Amino acid sequence: MRTPPLAYHDPDFMDSDQGRPIRIVSEYLAPLRAFSAAGVTATVVFFGSARLRADGPLGRYVAEATELARLVTEWSRTLHGEQLVVCSGGGPGIMEAANHGAALAGGRSVGLNIGLPQEQRPNSWITPGLSFEFHYFFMRKLWFAHLARALVAFPGGFGTFDELFEILTLAQTRKLDCELPVFLYGSAYWKEVVNFDALVRHGTIAAEDLKLFEFVDEPQAALARLKARVRFALAAQPAFARSRCPGR
Repeated sequence: MRTPPLAYHDPDFMDSDQGRPIRIVSEYLAPLRAFSAAGVTATVVFFGSARLRADGPLGRYVAEATELARLVTEWSRTLHGEQLVVCSGGGPGIMEAANHGAALAGGRSVGLNIGLPQEQRPNSWITPGLSFEFHYFFMRKLWFAHLARALVAFPGGFGTFDELFEILTLAQTRKLDCELPVFLYGSAYWKEVVNFDALVRHGTIAAEDLKLFEFVDEPQAALARLKARVRFALAAQPAFARSRCPGR
């Protein structure tokens, strides 16, 4: 009789409903191991549409995302101690622009890709060894938040809204372990597609919640605000994710 495979070497089990918890944990532990090995402890996360093209209606944002990522990476390379690594969703559009900008500055960048029926394929500018493929949206979102020292949201659609408002909700409810500066790049776009003042007027958010983010409109100005607000951690290696618990 042939010796059966170990359970964690058995594809039928690993792909089964019963194997789902192991798959979920793997999408947490595998990136943690890779980030530890690469010494990545802090990121600046770029959100934005996969559909934007340089020659399209919102094409200027592609060039400006590239430039901001380049500036952030150049600044990071001058820092002593913890350095900032550009992180994107790994796909095309704004995500590719962010990874491209980091590469132009001679720096590394992270791509947190997710398997989707369309649009989403890893772009070629992600640093080898820092490209990750996720099946579970919530594990991907955890890694967007876990190492982030700042977040820049460029114009985007449902996916960008989902990622952005998850972070804002965590900040609003004080579930983040530290303050996370959030920048909405392109004030005209964001003020048109989301009426934040109306949310306050209707009482669905508080006026003070508008302080959870700020608008920026130009790469150099965005970099200046990043420099003013980013706070660095003392940890030399990425640690297990924590949230702020009641009573702490």
